[in-house]
Amino acid sequence: MQLELKKVVVIGPESTGKSTLAETLASHYGVPWAKEYAREYIENLNREYTYEDLLEIAKGQIEGEELAAKEANELLICDTDLHVIQIWSEHKYRKTDPWILAQIQQRKYDLYLLLDIDIPWEEDSQREYPDLGMRQFFYDWFERLLLGSGVSVVKVSGDSAQRKAMSIEAIDRLLS
Repeated sequence: MQLELKKVVVIGPESTGKSTLAETLASHYGVPWAKEYAREYIENLNREYTYEDLLEIAKGQIEGEELAAKEANELLICDTDLHVIQIWSEHKYRKTDPWILAQIQQRKYDLYLLLDIDIPWEEDSQREYPDLGMRQFFYDWFERLLLGSGVSVVKVSGDSAQRKAMSIEAIDRLLS
């Protein structure tokens, strides 16, 4: 009997350790993970990204998630979802493509792991807001959006070991 696939999204503002935690959790459970597509897409641009690029990033994120889901059995770890693109688009361009908003409504997830800003900022050419006030602004926005999604949200904080332990505890509860 095939178990229903549970999708866990690791999400939060920039430089909160999302990709590291997603990879760690996938390794811990021996399951596939859907990587953040935005990083790869922007790395391959030879210009600044635009509003139109966000739709392409969203499509690539979903495509990667769908491919990873085909390999998954019981659990899929997702390094972000389209909420990240929605927040980024609303903040930077004051609008979000209707297709992205429709996909957010249609796609089903089982748990959000919302990563706190309590770890040091790591400089990266793709990151835009190192200021603690802006990091808090984005964290609060993620929290409001996710708490209104109807999906369980677990706030994850502390050092990497604490984050891993909190996340595993939440995922184990989901799977039991």
